[in-house]
Amino acid sequence: MIYAYNFIVLIASLCLPIFAKFSKKLQFFVAGGKDTFTKIATLKNEQVIWFHASSLGEFEQAIPLIEAIKSQNIKHKILVTFFSPSGYQIRKNYPLADVICYLPLDSKKNAQKFIEIVNPKIAIFIKYEFWPNLLNELKKKEIKTILVSGILREKQLFFKGYGGFMRSALQAFHYFFVQDQNSKELLNSINFKNVSVAGDTRFDRVSKILEQENALDFINEFKDNKYTIVAGSTWQEDEALLVNYINNKALEDEKFIIAPHNIKADAILELQKSINKKNILYSDVIENNANLSLKESQVFIIDTIGILTKIYAAADLAYVGGGLKTGLHNILEPATFGIPVLIGNQYSKFKEAVDLVKIGGCIAIKNQKEFTENLVHLKNDENFRKLTGTINRKYIEDNLGATSIIMNYLKENI
Repeated sequence: MIYAYNFIVLIASLCLPIFAKFSKKLQFFVAGGKDTFTKIATLKNEQVIWFHASSLGEFEQAIPLIEAIKSQNIKHKILVTFFSPSGYQIRKNYPLADVICYLPLDSKKNAQKFIEIVNPKIAIFIKYEFWPNLLNELKKKEIKTILVSGILREKQLFFKGYGGFMRSALQAFHYFFVQDQNSKELLNSINFKNVSVAGDTRFDRVSKILEQENALDFINEFKDNKYTIVAGSTWQEDEALLVNYINNKALEDEKFIIAPHNIKADAILELQKSINKKNILYSDVIENNANLSLKESQVFIIDTIGILTKIYAAADLAYVGGGLKTGLHNILEPATFGIPVLIGNQYSKFKEAVDLVKIGGCIAIKNQKEFTENLVHLKNDENFRKLTGTINRKYIEDNLGATSIIMNYLKENI
């Protein structure tokens, strides 16, 4: 199977430049990948801690560890690699990392070259990134390798009869820090005993949000002490529900802040035109000094990135996008503020969503009827709204501590 895998990687390397002509995302990946070996060359002969995150969500799980390393005056250089262009493009200037770059395609040649140059003191993979050639090279070089905030599922290749080459690659890991008991038991079932349930480092990260200043003057001006729904990281299918509610059901004392995932001008214009209530764009407030219209507007569209977390602080209720179709976004950020969270019903791959739906802090909807009914209920029943939000906040508090568990291991092994 490893030969078939390497053949697929070879074909991908040949086809990517062709496919990139039709995809902006692939263009970023191909262009950015050309700089990888130049960037990591600056780390040669340094003491390096290497973090690999597939995309933005996984990088959020790395941040508490990177911050802890820096705060404890550990002098190693920090390398961060991404596979996804969306993660890299947003976090390519993260100040606590010394080098940030794309992970090269997992060919045997690339893996050998990458590990030879970086020669990390320890390699840290986040959640579920498993690249056989890189892992085999790390194993061959006897480089300490760990998985943090890991999640494993029975459907993964490791647990299939034909997944031997992937099970072999897992032998590179000196330790697995997983999120739940099920992941531990799955690894135990294929004879990996070097596993402990440490939880998810994102809980530590989002909890710290409460320690920072989250008030934004323009958000407070728009809110005007009125009931406010914040819809974060929305896609078209999420926005269709929101717009229908805003246009047909929303009362005058309800305010809406929408932070779309896609902030391209044409998508924002289409969203703005679909709303028949008075609305305003963040870019107009910032660039055209349109603050005078904030109080009078009922809908505030955030056509920028980087401020959503602070905006959640002003919410009475949050809707987090992606759960209807494209992949659920981060629900822990609004949950930490102790407010109810609504999501789409495609959430089974997200442990925190499964947990919160089960205990009642998060409400999953599948259509317009359920969306509207829950928004009306949560607005009208203040006691229910507060109880739901309290469940979320307590869930965050009950799941803190993964960072310190992993840091104890790192301090002994670097």
